[in-house]
Amino acid sequence: MSAVRIAAISAAPLDVAAHLAAVDDPAHGAATSFIGRVRDNDPDAAGDVVALEYTAHPDAERILAELAERAAAGTDAIVAVSHRIGRLGVGDAAVVIAVASGHRDEAFTVCRTVIEDIKRELPVWKRQHEADGAAVWKGLGG
Repeated sequence: MSAVRIAAISAAPLDVAAHLAAVDDPAHGAATSFIGRVRDNDPDAAGDVVALEYTAHPDAERILAELAERAAAGTDAIVAVSHRIGRLGVGDAAVVIAVASGHRDEAFTVCRTVIEDIKRELPVWKRQHEADGAAVWKGLGG
């Protein structure tokens, strides 16, 4: 069975509980999660951030699955990961990752690897909308 239970690019709100349920396994004593939410500020913004608009390459979901598989390789970890697309308001979840494994260090390591690889390699772009009406495109990841 694949180590990846969910790898999705979704226009619908992300369900944290569904991700945790997807990695629930009685053989795994550790579970960790990461939720990347839209914040109301950015160091490069002149003012408040009011929304992010995400768009993805057609291959993004396949690449997301590959990133999760690679992060879990050589471990007993199980991964569930999703990235939102579309317009998200402040507080909305843009990324959800859940990882379960036999031990906490491995769960934390795999979870961190997944988010760092998403930021570097996933072909998802965001347009940051600011309170003054400015809209700025940002690079890969989220």
